[in-house]
Amino acid sequence: MRILNLVSNSFRCSSYGERLVSAARDGDLSEAKALLECNPCLARYSTIGVHNSPLHYAAAQGHHEIVSLLLESRVDINLRNYRGQTALMQACQYGHWEVVQTLILSRADIHRADYINGGTALHLAALNGHSLCIRLLLVDYLPSRQDLFNVMRGKSENLESIAEFDQGALCEVVNRAADGGITALHMASLNGHFESVQLLLDFGASLSAVTEDDGTTLDLIGAGSTPLHYAACGGNEQCCQILIGHGATAVNSNGWTPLMIARSWHRNWLTEILRGQPDGLLQTLPSPYISLPLMSIVNIARECGWKSSNLHASFRETCVICLERKCSVAAEGCGHQFCTRCALYLCSTTSSLVIVHGPPGSIVCPLCRHGIVSFVKLQGTRPVDRAIANASPSLAFCTCYGAGSKPTFHGMLISLLRSSFRALSFHKLCSTKNKPETLLGSSNHKSSGSFTCLQETAESHK
Repeated sequence: MRILNLVSNSFRCSSYGERLVSAARDGDLSEAKALLECNPCLARYSTIGVHNSPLHYAAAQGHHEIVSLLLESRVDINLRNYRGQTALMQACQYGHWEVVQTLILSRADIHRADYINGGTALHLAALNGHSLCIRLLLVDYLPSRQDLFNVMRGKSENLESIAEFDQGALCEVVNRAADGGITALHMASLNGHFESVQLLLDFGASLSAVTEDDGTTLDLIGAGSTPLHYAACGGNEQCCQILIGHGATAVNSNGWTPLMIARSWHRNWLTEILRGQPDGLLQTLPSPYISLPLMSIVNIARECGWKSSNLHASFRETCVICLERKCSVAAEGCGHQFCTRCALYLCSTTSSLVIVHGPPGSIVCPLCRHGIVSFVKLQGTRPVDRAIANASPSLAFCTCYGAGSKPTFHGMLISLLRSSFRALSFHKLCSTKNKPETLLGSSNHKSSGSFTCLQETAESHK
């Protein structure tokens, strides 16, 4: 009888879990709130087969409010599906920068790699040209300093700023290779995303990074290929020009030059660009996606929250942008005040080459048009007592388990998928000549299966 009760409760939880998945996928915030208030443990729901959680579905569809709601329920922010992808990876794949911002503020792990080909969230963002997501992923490596751009280009002699800025750590993240030695710059170059290529180069992406001959490299380009080879295959003129302007030139392991790659893929319009030899390195403008004050406002938002103003004093002025929340931060320099949420929005969305009175990478103050380099919190702004944080793995399981029941996690399916897909992923790519986006796969958003606890209960009572 006890086992029958457990099975009955499991089916009930499965039904509620499916409703939560539908709400997360469709953006039904009121439904998601009602379900989580009834049973917060539904946030741990996982579909059989793809193992996608409500957090995965909400992130993939760009419903940042539901993502915040699930994080408040203390769901594991780095939960993986059967492909090894986290919610951050799926948000980057589809370019939902508001979701990425929410996850980064909650300190999601940007270093996680999927099981299929070792790609990270940065690879997925570069693959699809989502420069706003790339900038947010690297925010913790880019301090809000006036001479940051000069330091990155080696033009600053300010020893203090060089000591504060760990360029080596930034380059290590940017140049991390997936299976086959493919970097984020390879991905952006292949798919012709010029703005992402420019941003990655400013962040220290290596022009000399080469693919490896390990059975997973794109055979139609060849092992030992640089981002310029991939740009020649993709056929984008701007990508080839900026890579050549930065000094890119190489021959891959097959002895093929970028020009030979372009001709083999019938990119004849690249002949003049790839044949010419530049007289020297081109002096290019910094990427419009560099945002100097982003790190400062992200740190304030993590400490003091960003959904509402936490102020001791009630005499603060109302933010002139949203006209709803009280001002909690001020721009260094001009001193204009904003609420944390609006300042965060300004730093996260700016992508223009408007000339401002400030160093490269500063954003335009909407009130005086001066450049903003960093933000400081106003006196009286207090830290939040309970920020949205990563969930603890010790979060209670669904109440459908009886007393003393200890469900166990069986990772056999994931292990089998990992061993097979990592070996086959790039072999499949060779037969999809016109679909380079399949290098890192795509995500299935359709829900199937039932609550994980049903499977675990059945296993525990065998």
